[in-house]
Amino acid sequence: MEHATVATPFGRRPMSLAMMASQKAASAMPEGACVHKWKTFHLIREARERLGATDRGLSVLNALLSFHPETELAADGQLIVWPSNTQLAARANGMSPATLRRHLAVLVDCGLIIRRDSPNGKRFARKGRGGDVEQAYGFDLSPIVARAAEFEALAEEVAAEKRAYRLQRERLTLLRRDIVKLIEAGLNEGVPGDWNRMSEMYASIVGRLPRSPSLSLLDDLCDALELLLNEVRDALENQLNSENMNANESHFERHIQNSNPQSQFESEYGSRKNQEESGNADETDNLHSLPKRELPLNLVLDACANWRDLAKGGEIRHWREFLGVCETARPMLGVSPSAWREACEVMGDKHAAITLAAIYQRADQINNAGGYLRSLTERARDDRFSVWPMIMALLRARLDAGRDRSRETTENGPQAEGMEVSAALKARMKT
Repeated sequence: MEHATVATPFGRRPMSLAMMASQKAASAMPEGACVHKWKTFHLIREARERLGATDRGLSVLNALLSFHPETELAADGQLIVWPSNTQLAARANGMSPATLRRHLAVLVDCGLIIRRDSPNGKRFARKGRGGDVEQAYGFDLSPIVARAAEFEALAEEVAAEKRAYRLQRERLTLLRRDIVKLIEAGLNEGVPGDWNRMSEMYASIVGRLPRSPSLSLLDDLCDALELLLNEVRDALENQLNSENMNANESHFERHIQNSNPQSQFESEYGSRKNQEESGNADETDNLHSLPKRELPLNLVLDACANWRDLAKGGEIRHWREFLGVCETARPMLGVSPSAWREACEVMGDKHAAITLAAIYQRADQINNAGGYLRSLTERARDDRFSVWPMIMALLRARLDAGRDRSRETTENGPQAEGMEVSAALKARMKT
């Protein structure tokens, strides 16, 4: 840093440009300016890296502020404190004299305080007859008042960077979770795809992650993981998609989102029945083209996230625990024992439980859960109902909600509830 020098009776003391700037700012301090010293100190602490201050230096500044008798620092008041090095070291947690002098110099270089030296280099104050301080030599705290608005702006910038960093770490965590879960699903279900290569790509990307990554590195890693997630999603969706898959999923979504799904189902069912009798509809509603494998438990729990809330301890690790929740959910939904028993007989215990979990996920949008379950049971009896499109539709709805929360977080700052899914996964779940 460039330095100027000023003459003193004891030689030439170096004067940095930052010191000159702080003195200029202090001299231009508006009349009537007043700040709360501890609140402003908090802002300085938050912005310390931007200001070039150190933690030990702020300990010294904290001690200096404690020597000012008032809570507020006012432009028209006394802003010079004159503690001795012994007094100052005692309030700075017993700091050694050499360390104290070094950190005082740092505070001066940062423009947080100004030295006001007496002719003999001592710190003291002269008081008048009334006891008021007429002249003081020591450390001037006026930069804290003059630069208060700057400290606040810097603290807000630092807080915004911390929020962005935290959101990006969350995004990285969600991307990693989604990729691992979907690759495992592809391997477990025997879906065609180069899963070994995708796993190696994932390991290569994650291997670049240090213990304390920078924000720019997090951006790069998240972008790379999103590209990989797109590829993983493509491999799974190519297996799941069929010619009329979207029609079946939207059909389920209309049922579950309608304020009176039971009556809508009856009207659509009647129309479809007439079409089948006239030979204009596919015999099995194209359900034979859906995957024949069982749904993975993790995928079902992702779609029916509220189901975990009913489990003991809020955790479901096995299908046995998933089925056990039905005894809690069924009476809560108002499903009669006979309707539930019939669903289990027609669909099987597991598929009936998945169907009940899907209904519970949208319970606030279904007026008659028992009647709706009976309707789905009748469709399953005629081989015209599958849990696959139901779960995929719920998963898409949850992903859309995650997208809306992500947009709200970007526009209005972090919310109490974080994102549940990654941006890439939301995009790939669209039809």
